[in-house]
Amino acid sequence: MILSSTTAMTRRCFIIGHPVAHSRSPLIHGHWLAEHGLAGSYERVDVPPAEVRGFIARLRAGEFVGGNVTVPNKEVVLPLLDVASETARAMGAANTLWMEGSTLRGDNTDAYGFLAHLDACVPDWARRSGTALILGAGGAARAVIHGLVERSVGRILLVNRSPERAVELAASFPRTVEARPWQDVAGLVGESDLIVNTTSLGMHGQPPLEIDLSALRPGTTVDDIVYVPLETPLLAEARPRGGIPVAGLHRPFQIAGMA
Repeated sequence: MILSSTTAMTRRCFIIGHPVAHSRSPLIHGHWLAEHGLAGSYERVDVPPAEVRGFIARLRAGEFVGGNVTVPNKEVVLPLLDVASETARAMGAANTLWMEGSTLRGDNTDAYGFLAHLDACVPDWARRSGTALILGAGGAARAVIHGLVERSVGRILLVNRSPERAVELAASFPRTVEARPWQDVAGLVGESDLIVNTTSLGMHGQPPLEIDLSALRPGTTVDDIVYVPLETPLLAEARPRGGIPVAGLHRPFQIAGMA
């Protein structure tokens, strides 16, 4: 989202979620606002799902020009949009909202962002990833799977603590995604070339992600979309086992002090 350098500081952008205090988005976007001399602000707004409709009314009224959406509100905002991109509709979720005149538009950049980050960190990951293991079955998992299918990963194993959600999500990607029981994770680790944690487990303030990595094969890419802390327990355990850890925040922002 680009703001003119002559735009008043009252032109505000946001990230909404619940909780949202952990989000580094204001630091990231604040960095680019300062870097390019763009006038505006980007702020966290804690909005529980039941209050999303009220927040959208504030956006339509001009309090904000647009912003981002994080868990658990990505699916909640979709039916409230006037126009949703093809990608957002395919994923059933939106993470980017903006006003275009009186029209509220939305898109989903999660799959693109996930792939771009993985490409930057492990350039040959796709060539080596015949089987991927996805932990979690929420909106982030859908975006990750969408991206992996686009890159022709042929076998995707999906596990979630609530098995019915995994079955439901797998049904959206027939012949590619297999829903498996959470208790099978330890064995599935040994079958996988790429492991992606899409849950909030392991995030600061959340319960730890407890899985057995003893079967992890050296060279397996382990990607954790959690970025607070930057090195999660999952990545810390994968590293000495020969895994290739991919943190949830890319290196330029670590250098900028945003980790």
